[in-house]
Amino acid sequence: MHRTYRYLGSLFVAGALLAPAAVRAGSQERREERKEERKEERKEEREKHKRYYDRDRRDWHEWDEREDRAYRRYLQERRKEYREYERQNKKEQREYWKWRHGHPDRD
Repeated sequence: MHRTYRYLGSLFVAGALLAPAAVRAGSQERREERKEERKEERKEEREKHKRYYDRDRRDWHEWDEREDRAYRRYLQERRKEYREYERQNKKEQREYWKWRHGHPDRD
């Protein structure tokens, strides 16, 4: 009978000693998961709101829906087929920003 109590007592002591480590390991995993989620959210945000540098004017432009509309208007005025801004060569990009500074938003 005493052996059973000793055995159970040893199990309880071992459980009490190991429990904090198990809890810490679980919380570490949750922290890592949250960190990865935040990283993904930031990545999505960066992709949603890209920024481009206008070397001639030395300023930054955030590419959003408004900028996309202006870019499409620019292409339409020049009777050019739509091509993503990123895929344009540097000369064409510079021409767009030159045009863009002369055509501010109408709002």
